[in-house]
Amino acid sequence: MKILQQVGVVIIGRNEGQLLKQCLMSVVDKVSGIVYVDSGSTDGSVEIAKSLEVDVVELDLSIPFTAARARNEGLDHLLTLNQQIRFVQFVDGDCEVVEGWLESAQRELESQPQTAVVCGRRQERFPGISIYNQLCDIEWNTPIGETKMCGGDAMMRVEAFKQVNGFNPSLIAGEEPELCVRLRQQGWKILRIDKHMTLHDARMTNFSQWWKRSLRAGHAYAEGFWLHGHSAEGHCLKESRSIWLLGLILPLLSLATAWSTSGLSLLLFTVYPVIVYRSYCDSLQKGFDTQDAVIYALFCVLSKFPGVQGQIKFHLDRLLGRGINLVEYK
Repeated sequence: MKILQQVGVVIIGRNEGQLLKQCLMSVVDKVSGIVYVDSGSTDGSVEIAKSLEVDVVELDLSIPFTAARARNEGLDHLLTLNQQIRFVQFVDGDCEVVEGWLESAQRELESQPQTAVVCGRRQERFPGISIYNQLCDIEWNTPIGETKMCGGDAMMRVEAFKQVNGFNPSLIAGEEPELCVRLRQQGWKILRIDKHMTLHDARMTNFSQWWKRSLRAGHAYAEGFWLHGHSAEGHCLKESRSIWLLGLILPLLSLATAWSTSGLSLLLFTVYPVIVYRSYCDSLQKGFDTQDAVIYALFCVLSKFPGVQGQIKFHLDRLLGRGINLVEYK
């Protein structure tokens, strides 16, 4: 098997167990360097990586963990092993890289010198196991072509990554879109191609997990807006505004004025089914099947409530000077 000489892989994880082994096996002997970055695992993840002769970085426990920090340290270590690496595939430890993806992504980056990031289709391994896994699979299915952002699995041009000083290590979520904002400000492009990239296992089987994940998304939107919301593109402005309006302002206004309006203000709650219907129609136009469109529309609106909790958490932490506090759903 031909080894991709200018491609390296950085894998991050924490207590992924057999999923990590699958991830590692999908890239071993295919690239010129692999680094696994562990964030305090207690399940033997480090030993699994070392058994496959993969270089391991164990993060300093005295510094708060973030995926952004893990990826940065992973790439730094990778480049100390091989300075000839031009492209790095970042992948989460609960994912498996699909056969042929690395070659396809490298070709795209080599043929398009202004492209900094190439990503493909991440799919859920078991979308039918729960409605929440199904939601993840729907979420991963974004449009093909030039785009504004990528997710945690993507191949990046090392030159571009270094030009903007990599990920912001203080972000607990949303670090990929934030990085992409800075890359695009420097004239780089983000590209999503029509190729299967990774298989993911969310292992999300209950409502509380979904709530925490949506809370984390709300936090990410708040922090993204705080950093770049006043730029020309208004990063995360639309999402944050929608979260505050539907998750807090509208229900509070409706309930607070119910007595003085003889209950007429409760009619404001009819906005929610209207928005669900509009989201459903929009999803159908994007090619979703009927079931996916219904599920996606309902949960998009419902997510505003944990989303506003995440927004409040970010601003309270900021005002009170609290340190990084991860929100984990697994």
